[in-house]
Amino acid sequence: MKTKNIKQTVTFNASPIDIYNLLMDSNKHAAFTGDVAKLSTKIKGEFSVFGGYCHGYNIELIPGSKIVQAWHFAEDGWPDEHYSICTFKFEPVGDKIKLVFTQTDIPEHKVDSLKSGWKEFYWEAIKSYIKNN
Repeated sequence: MKTKNIKQTVTFNASPIDIYNLLMDSNKHAAFTGDVAKLSTKIKGEFSVFGGYCHGYNIELIPGSKIVQAWHFAEDGWPDEHYSICTFKFEPVGDKIKLVFTQTDIPEHKVDSLKSGWKEFYWEAIKSYIKNN
């Protein structure tokens, strides 16, 4: 299977720990996505978001600094046992945060839909949540 990678950078009007918590706290994650989220905060702990559409496990967790997780997507043509690696790196920029996101080993035919999915369902959703809370 041919795979590709995604790299996206986004800036939020929030602290690194605030964004970390939005991504890692089940209730906060559900609040900004509007869907069920169950997230472990332990290494090798499992997570499930969007009602099980995505699931995986934690590889590295450094609060306010970095999240590395293995993700599986319930998508047509996504092999059952295949995981891609998502890395969220948090860089403070004044009173804001720059998030550098990479996702590796994405089945080639899913790259475009995931690029837009991250922007719509995560980055824009987080910005909207921050603005309204």
